[in-house]
Amino acid sequence: MQQDIQSDAVELKEEDHKPPKKGKNEVVEWLKAIIIALILVALIRWLLFKPFIVDGPSMQPNFHTGERLIVNEILYDIRAPHRGEVIVFHVPSEGKDFIKRVIAVAGDTVKVEGDTVTVNGKKVNETYIQGAIDASHKAGQMYNDKDFPNSAFPDGKVPEGHVFVMGDNRSDSTDSRMIGYVPLGDIVGRADLIFWPVKDIHLINH
Repeated sequence: MQQDIQSDAVELKEEDHKPPKKGKNEVVEWLKAIIIALILVALIRWLLFKPFIVDGPSMQPNFHTGERLIVNEILYDIRAPHRGEVIVFHVPSEGKDFIKRVIAVAGDTVKVEGDTVTVNGKKVNETYIQGAIDASHKAGQMYNDKDFPNSAFPDGKVPEGHVFVMGDNRSDSTDSRMIGYVPLGDIVGRADLIFWPVKDIHLINH
């Protein structure tokens, strides 16, 4: 009888150790899952998306200095940029990246005269800055100040493999009116999300 009691005691003791072992295994599995998730996030971040910090007034009133964006780097490997999309691209002559809006694509004829932008002979409906244009006109001013260097752009046809871009702040933007057409190979990607400051988080409307 004594033997049986001792044997049961040993079995109970061994069973007491099993739950902690199971808990330890669960912790290890969770740690593995977290590490794998972090690796995947890092890969997605470096291969598909890139953060970008807005610097300067050229895209006001829609983008402001200090805002942080997520740039989709893979989209233009699948298709070409579309009119109205906000892109980030390299400017070798400046040694930095710019953020501007695509106004015209390859084969388009574009003209900028005052506050009127025409593509293929039709006025572009620029809803993204219409409020700013109306406010300037109400104040008796042009939104695209004629005294701004190279504020105008004569009729020009966008060559193959390029886009024509402009900043939303027409009187304070170095864009295709000055630097010329942007080669597709210099485009980093499309700006898709403002993620900082927190109060300004939103998807970018193209």
